[in-house]
Amino acid sequence: MNEGPVSGRPVELRHLRAFLAVADELNITRAATRLRLTQPAVSRTLAALEAHLGVRLVDRSTHHLALTPAGVAFRDRAAVAVAAFDEAVGPGRPGPRPLRLGHAWSAFGPYTTPLLRAWQERYPGTPLELLRIDDRTAGLTRGEVDAALLRGPVEAPGLVTEVLYTEVRVAAVTADGPLARRESLALADLAGGPVVLNPVSGTTTVELWPPHTRPTATLTVGNTDDWLTAIAAGRGSGVSTTSTAVLYPHAGVAYVPLDDAPGVPVLLARRDAPGHPALPRLAALAREIIARGALH
Repeated sequence: MNEGPVSGRPVELRHLRAFLAVADELNITRAATRLRLTQPAVSRTLAALEAHLGVRLVDRSTHHLALTPAGVAFRDRAAVAVAAFDEAVGPGRPGPRPLRLGHAWSAFGPYTTPLLRAWQERYPGTPLELLRIDDRTAGLTRGEVDAALLRGPVEAPGLVTEVLYTEVRVAAVTADGPLARRESLALADLAGGPVVLNPVSGTTTVELWPPHTRPTATLTVGNTDDWLTAIAAGRGSGVSTTSTAVLYPHAGVAYVPLDDAPGVPVLLARRDAPGHPALPRLAALAREIIARGALH
């Protein structure tokens, strides 16, 4: 691609949204699904943006898409621009701008309610909005939230993360199946049947298992609700964390301790750019609540 911008039609918001979806998913099919567009439409929109800027933003030369250095640099600017537009045209509300805290599932685990209550008591002038967004960074890389509670590791350029605590992994199995009667399980116990995976926002992949005991089959879903439904229906088992067991009880799913699975870090993430002025207070309060063990 020639260097330097190409004159012609101006860049529109749809170009930025398409690029951010591709940058987040690193997959044209998933980006198109998120945007409710066809794959060719997303590819054309991305190509038009690259032609206008005169740089390649996404490397398509390998089996998996990857951002180029120019794409990494442009991603943060695009996210800020989209977020500023959405904020400007969004419904007006009195008072200061709320602090939007995203999560894909389980939020802050058992600390969720203490955090929301403490924030309301301490900073009543700044609303704290907890938003569930089903993608790996809970809307953070697309500018939909100011910060996000993520379960890692998270490999996304342009983010700054802080480990708040670590959660224990558990197995999720069909409630009336033989594995539900066990006091504890090992990863190998799950590998004999299908394993339900959520690549959109989950943390479990087949790499969690040692190479010689990996699952013989997998079933892919797009969110936590579908993950629970598949397990309850007996279509497979899954792996999650203790906070899922607490916050997502399901009559058809039993949560059983896993003896040999590593823990999952819970992260507070923000973009590596100037953000909401209340972000330092959010990080400090989260650390304070964990330190005092406010589990009620």
